[in-house]
Amino acid sequence: MRSIRFATVALATTALTLPLMTGTATAGPAGGEKAAPHSHAAPDRLRSAAPEGFVVGTAVAGGGHHLEQDYPDPFTYDREYRKILGRQFSSVSPENQMKWDYIHPERDRYDFAQADAIVEFAKRNKQVVRGHTLLWHSQNPAWLEEGDFSKEELRTILREHVTTVVGRYAGKIQQWDVANEIFDDQGDLRTRDNIWIRELGPGIVADVFRWVHEIDPKAKLFFNDYNVESVNAKSDAYYALIQDLLAQGVPVHGFSVQGHLSTRYGFPDDLEDNLRRFDALGLETAVTELDVRMDVPEGGAPTKAQERQQADYYRRTLEACLAVEGCDSFTIWGFTDKYSWVPVFFEGEGFANVMTDDFDRKPAFYALRDTLREAARKDDCKKSHKHRKG
Repeated sequence: MRSIRFATVALATTALTLPLMTGTATAGPAGGEKAAPHSHAAPDRLRSAAPEGFVVGTAVAGGGHHLEQDYPDPFTYDREYRKILGRQFSSVSPENQMKWDYIHPERDRYDFAQADAIVEFAKRNKQVVRGHTLLWHSQNPAWLEEGDFSKEELRTILREHVTTVVGRYAGKIQQWDVANEIFDDQGDLRTRDNIWIRELGPGIVADVFRWVHEIDPKAKLFFNDYNVESVNAKSDAYYALIQDLLAQGVPVHGFSVQGHLSTRYGFPDDLEDNLRRFDALGLETAVTELDVRMDVPEGGAPTKAQERQQADYYRRTLEACLAVEGCDSFTIWGFTDKYSWVPVFFEGEGFANVMTDDFDRKPAFYALRDTLREAARKDDCKKSHKHRKG
């Protein structure tokens, strides 16, 4: 979602002392249910319903606006939340816990505790991890945004941050949102509010991709943004930039659409076509932050019609991704309204996730499950036909 020097870095790398609650009686040593391999024996689990090789993910709630809420850290303390997180999903994305203001709160200090806990949880539950994010205009710490740094110092700070964070999780991160939201809706680079582009020039974007690739050659490196679901000025800007970077040999591997949708607006009918044109460049594509918010009166609840429309948006987004061969990663931005970012940032809108505050499943959940199940069935039929033909 939208936002050192080595000799003196004081890393917060102590063994995790967070009271991670166990998820079930069959949980691993620090919580979370042990994940089953790909199987259709558990059809009510999104990860099990999915076709082989297709990962279904969610953001892991924590940091950011959650720090201002009247509940304890969800990932650390909510047992039911952690159980569902491990059971339903094959991919996890730290919602805020790897962003600059959280993981690098002071120039010479990092706080890796929450990010480490998420990566370890993913390992126990046989999940992959999407790293989020390295170069962004938002959620930067005050020491960085308000500091009086020369261009050389800023470049050093950025490279050392990338080296430290990516290096710590090398081999443990499947995909990185390397550059997040670098264009505005008109397709212009954020030269005012992005400190890195403003101070170091547009070329810094290519440099960061190169740095990350040097540190972790196996990780897939993505551009990530919102309002790029359709073919429009913003997605056109990415299309042109990526072609230029690929021509220069810059290691760009993917383009992802966030998918923060609202029933106030029509569905982006050209989503599949848009993903296909990036796929044609040889890129992987992904949906990384899907939620579908609705207008609901304060204290009210969605109508059945609203829930059906929301489910339709979830289903159509997933279908678009499944239809594109290189789109193998599909992430919803949280799964329960209990910890949703939407009401905090969108006045009058909410109920954007696939489960209620009490973890009851909405029509949107079943829309995803059934769509995944049907895609897996078709995939199995194709493999069976190919086997018989061979």
